[in-house]
Amino acid sequence: MIDDEGSAALEFITVGVILLVPLVYLIIALGAIQEQTLGVGAAARHVARTIVLAPDAATAAVRSELVLADVTDQYGIDEESTEVSVACVPVGTECPSAGAVVTVTVTASVSLRLMPAVFGSDSAAAIRVEGSAVQKVSRLWGTG
Repeated sequence: MIDDEGSAALEFITVGVILLVPLVYLIIALGAIQEQTLGVGAAARHVARTIVLAPDAATAAVRSELVLADVTDQYGIDEESTEVSVACVPVGTECPSAGAVVTVTVTASVSLRLMPAVFGSDSAAAIRVEGSAVQKVSRLWGTG
């Protein structure tokens, strides 16, 4: 007969650690992804609002860059991986213009902490998140 006395506690600790470490990492990774998702959504919303409230296109461009830099700093978004696109409807009009609908889309890459680059590929340890916002420009925009 083999004496198994005292091994249950050791087995419980071993299995607990094996299951607990990935679970904790998953919670940390999902928290980072959620933070960045909220950040790009806020960035898109604030940039769109800044564009429609600016008195002209030049001021809109300058102010939107400042707002984007501020929001990315607050949420810890990597500015090098951030892409911003601005589109207006109706298509073919200058963006922004009076009466147009402005759509701002912000895309960023979330790098997962403690995840090694697999075979030299940095994209395996990163997830793309996107946020967009839509604002209508006043029909009196740019007249005053």
